Amino acid sequence: MKKWISPTLLIAFFILSAVGHFAGWDATLQFILSAISVIFVAGFLGRATENVSHYAGQRLGGFLNATFGNAAELIIAIFLVKEGLFDMVKASLTGSVIGNLLLVLGLSIFAGGLKFKVQSFNVSLAGMNGSLMLVAVIALIVPAVFLRSHSITGSDTQLLSLIVACILIVAYLAWLVFSMITHKKYLADVTDEEDEELPHEREPEWSKGKSILYLLLATVMVAFVSEWLVDTLETFTTRFGLSELFVGAFLVAIIGNAAEHSAAVMLAMKNKIGAAVEIAVGSSLQIALFVAPVLVLVSYFFGPTTMDLVFTTIELLAIGVSVFIAKSIIQDGKTNWYEGLLLLVVYVILGVSFFLV
Repeated sequence: MKKWISPTLLIAFFILSAVGHFAGWDATLQFILSAISVIFVAGFLGRATENVSHYAGQRLGGFLNATFGNAAELIIAIFLVKEGLFDMVKASLTGSVIGNLLLVLGLSIFAGGLKFKVQSFNVSLAGMNGSLMLVAVIALIVPAVFLRSHSITGSDTQLLSLIVACILIVAYLAWLVFSMITHKKYLADVTDEEDEELPHEREPEWSKGKSILYLLLATVMVAFVSEWLVDTLETFTTRFGLSELFVGAFLVAIIGNAAEHSAAVMLAMKNKIGAAVEIAVGSSLQIALFVAPVLVLVSYFFGPTTMDLVFTTIELLAIGVSVFIAKSIIQDGKTNWYEGLLLLVVYVILGVSFFLV
């Protein structure tokens, strides 16, 4: 019975959200249906990624999980860029970064810590992730500071954003080469002897070919549902008097990150905290170092206005605080449930603050 419940609900809500979109149903109902549909499709995407990861290996699998977990958010953001809703795009990027660093990582550490007293992972990987997060914060702060201090003009800010975007993409690609090729063993996960069988404890649900096919199908479904969701956002935001900052940073980000939420928490509860950290932190890094720069380039080709990397003071503060607390918690390569709770506390504080804006 359980085997058929999830696929049935996935198909049912996908069809309902499609009918609601093309039939012009009430915007609030469309938003609810599309949001639920995105969650189910993201779950399907997560399962497909997990199966592909089994064939690709744990480290590459963690990268694939983060990448396809961000697929929903990237596609939603591209549609927002196309509509010229740059402020909501930046808010959703902010929400994705703090959501992964505080909510996903916090839930993973908390859930894993309740089952295992102390969980360990590679200290070198934790240090590198911390340094990369700081680079991301610096890259976001510099354009904002130079513009607001009137050192450069608005057009120069767009040029600076394009240059910084290209540099960040190169830096991220270099990180992939460093972490997966030249220093793969140096950054390998810490695994206790008694847990060595864990990576193979569960056989994949689908064959290699079927896993890849479902992965592509899920990505296409995400693209459709994301477009339907974006079409309702402006009406939904206005009707309930919500700020674009709150909708982008929390609602869109939580919906878009549904796949990572489940995958990271499940891995942590299997004592694979290294893989869970790889998904949560790796996803944040991918958003800051790759997705955000790609969206700047996409907006440039869409024209006529190019999205810059000038985030609001509130957004920069939220990202900075998230990076600071996450870096301080993971830098020793050991975690416990209380550290996870601290991350969740900071997330709630930011959530309430964003809601009141």
